[in-house]
Amino acid sequence: MSSSGSDTSTTRLYAENWLGPIDLRPCYQHEAPLEIDVGCGKGRFLLARSAAFPDTNFLGIDRMLRRIRKVDRKLIRRSQENVRLLRMEAYYAVSYLIPPTCVSTYYIFFPDPWPKKKHASHRLFDVPFMDAMCRTMKPDAMLHFATDHQPYFQEVHTLLQKDKRFTEAPPFMPTEDERTDFELIFTGKPIGRCSFKFLL
Repeated sequence: MSSSGSDTSTTRLYAENWLGPIDLRPCYQHEAPLEIDVGCGKGRFLLARSAAFPDTNFLGIDRMLRRIRKVDRKLIRRSQENVRLLRMEAYYAVSYLIPPTCVSTYYIFFPDPWPKKKHASHRLFDVPFMDAMCRTMKPDAMLHFATDHQPYFQEVHTLLQKDKRFTEAPPFMPTEDERTDFELIFTGKPIGRCSFKFLL
């Protein structure tokens, strides 16, 4: 885990235990709602959103070290203290490392759709992943999802619609500054967006 400042104590604090939930509270300067950007990539959304809401704590998760380092450098230059970064595969992080009942919002934008049928099992969204998210979410927490791959959107949307733990809400629409790097590359391509509120 990386802090957005020069102090690397959070890295040392948790390096010996990756098998159970991490107590995230000491990682932040202030206790505040926690919002998680799953697959934060190069951080365009995470940086814009966290700057716009300084009284909210954000956690960016990505498995690629070079992306995490790039986002971290930007956070240090901006002196943003409400963001922490976790280099980890998203499925594992949500399933095992995020504490129970602590997340106010999940943002899952443009995850790898694994479009070939033989690779579909690699997709992030399935029933066990949804169970893992529900374990971590506070009542009335929000889940925002977006993808340009329409078959994947229909799959995820249907899963969430059928899950009685969620109720559909108006889809989250990012500001121009919050549009992800991936979305900007494919400008003009139809984007599937949906948002759901966690009820339990």
